[in-house]
Amino acid sequence: MFTGIIEQTGTLISLENTGGVRRLTVEAPGLAQRLREGDSLGVSGVCLTALDVDPQYFHADLAQETIDCTSLGSLAVGAKVNLELPTAAGSPLGGHIVQGHVDGTGTLMALEPVIPVTSPHFDKETTDWTLKVKVPENLRQWMVHKGSVAIEGISLTIADFDGEIVTVAILPLTYWRTNLHTLHAGAPVNIEADVLVKLAYAQMQTANKPAFELTECWLVANGY
Repeated sequence: MFTGIIEQTGTLISLENTGGVRRLTVEAPGLAQRLREGDSLGVSGVCLTALDVDPQYFHADLAQETIDCTSLGSLAVGAKVNLELPTAAGSPLGGHIVQGHVDGTGTLMALEPVIPVTSPHFDKETTDWTLKVKVPENLRQWMVHKGSVAIEGISLTIADFDGEIVTVAILPLTYWRTNLHTLHAGAPVNIEADVLVKLAYAQMQTANKPAFELTECWLVANGY
């Protein structure tokens, strides 16, 4: 389990086909030396298993499901990825519960400073930013105003949702410490909805279903 508090960014060194899977190599000095073979870690919101680690690099294999559901398979060499190690039991939950199970990719529509660039008070190092992401239709029922969402593995709070585009506020620390400052409009971003919202939604759907009634027609149709 993760909390969406990014520890550092890494740099994608390669993404190659090896024996039927795609293997990525990430340069991550500082974090890589803390890994052991088989450890889990979050890579831009995707839970992966570290392989062939050394003090500077780690590798991870991407299953077809990961390639289909996330942006990792389409990254270019040199891309920055957000990195987070799992949360130890008893540690403070700084963000929210993030599983590393990406629900799908959205599209970055805009990432703009709150203070206009033309303003004499604009300072790109200290300004807040507004992030807008178009959410896939099958994820929209889980976007809740003031609720949590993980975008690129970052724990964020939904400031607004118009039914299609989610808006979140980005602090300067988050902007510069994560890969957000390297992304441009149109880029795919990994989205994981809040698991608690998904559970509540599932329970609500179950509660709204009519009670099951055992009938003669049901028995005949099911071979009894």
